[in-house]
Amino acid sequence: MHLAASDYPGRLPNPRGLAWWEQIAPQLSAHLEPQQAAILADELSHQRAFAARPAFASLPASAVHADLFRDNVFFDRTDSAASTARLAGIIDFWFAGVDTWLFDLAVAANDWCVGDDAELDAERLDALLGAYRTVRPLQPAEVEAWPTMLRAAAFRFWLSRLFDLHFPRPAEIVAPKDPARFERILRLRRADAPASHRAGDGPPE
Repeated sequence: MHLAASDYPGRLPNPRGLAWWEQIAPQLSAHLEPQQAAILADELSHQRAFAARPAFASLPASAVHADLFRDNVFFDRTDSAASTARLAGIIDFWFAGVDTWLFDLAVAANDWCVGDDAELDAERLDALLGAYRTVRPLQPAEVEAWPTMLRAAAFRFWLSRLFDLHFPRPAEIVAPKDPARFERILRLRRADAPASHRAGDGPPE
């Protein structure tokens, strides 16, 4: 999907990217406990500084899904005895926009490759990254940026769930999702960042 979108002419930025984080952070801080507000401010500062680095500008980017959770992907298992299923469709491009491909991959990893405890599952992560690399090997800058992108992906959904909880939109028919899960994911990715699984060509150290 990333390669197919590489020459897509649309250039609208990710609607829930850094600019949105900076816009809503002051509003959300008033609803958080002091420790939570401190994490929000620190992570926003970290992501802002990372986005200002020349290396960030070199990361491959184009239109991405930006919300590729398991409940947005459908599979067709025509043979009930088969061990694999065929990808049948991807839905919910509501938050699609231009962002780095690595961010899109990190969003998927934080949902598809975690257990109930929100920890990254090494086997699932290796499967996801290994399959992705067979189609598009990652650049050295992407390998280096991987821990920060895992944090960025967690931060985005923590903020959006907090926003939906405290500032529900009129006539919203979807119940807000609990932000606690992505707060935990963010805390774990922040704690694991120096030793986080890297998206390189070899197995995680």
